Amino acid sequence: MKLPISTEFIKLDALLKFAGLCATGGEAKNVIADGEVLVNGEVCTMRGKKIRPGDRVSFQGQELEITAC
Repeated sequence: MKLPISTEFIKLDALLKFAGLCATGGEAKNVIADGEVLVNGEVCTMRGKKIRPGDRVSFQGQELEITAC
């Protein structure tokens, strides 16, 4: 699924909330810390990781392709 963002980047935890994959920031923080999120095919445990257009984020079978608005 393509997900457009209007800024230069979005932090990984905020992206999970923005995309509706996590209900709260706390939930996003936990799933990232538990290694459940992939960024460009690699496990990412940094909740503040900057996600930019062109990046791919995978979580619970959902894959997001980040695009610019």
